[in-house]
Amino acid sequence: MPYRVLIVDDQRMARQLFESVVASSEQYRLAGSLDAAEDAAPFCASQGVDLVLMDLIFVDRPDGFEAARAIKDVSPRTKIVIVTSMPEVSYLDRAREIGVESFWYKEVGEEPLLALMDRTMAGESVYPDTTPRLVLGNATSAELTDRELDVLRELLTGATNGEIGEKLGMSERTVKTHITHMLEKTGFKNRTVLAIRARMSGLVIDE
Repeated sequence: MPYRVLIVDDQRMARQLFESVVASSEQYRLAGSLDAAEDAAPFCASQGVDLVLMDLIFVDRPDGFEAARAIKDVSPRTKIVIVTSMPEVSYLDRAREIGVESFWYKEVGEEPLLALMDRTMAGESVYPDTTPRLVLGNATSAELTDRELDVLRELLTGATNGEIGEKLGMSERTVKTHITHMLEKTGFKNRTVLAIRARMSGLVIDE
């Protein structure tokens, strides 16, 4: 009996692509295709979905993580594959914490989505080893430390050094040092340019 698949993505072309992937294999059958993350958990609870292909970023809340958590609450046996084009460095860990089975990058997935779906339904948890490497000014994303990325994520909110330090449990001076190091690595002239370019690249996302 084919596995029932639910697609959740607010971009019509993406949904159509995933629908074609599902249709290409006799192992799967399309259970539904939604454009709103908030509808995913109720659908899974009532329709007996085996696998969800879930985007992360939606125009309206909730996002894909919230929807994935809700699905696990109402239908624990439903497996979830996160599919995203956003390389935000915290996403892999967040998905694992929720219990998402697998994770696939839309543009740079190392194996076809169908193969990843097969492995997931066979009981594997399939995650990329790292996020895609991005170029940020004169540096690559791999050259920024985890703590620098934490500070960079808070920069996107417009917070002051003091506010960032208070949230991250570090001194204002340490925050300033991290920002200085990132400016030196990237070659950007100020923190505003650094924050804008980081957000545009998708390296970090302000929640």
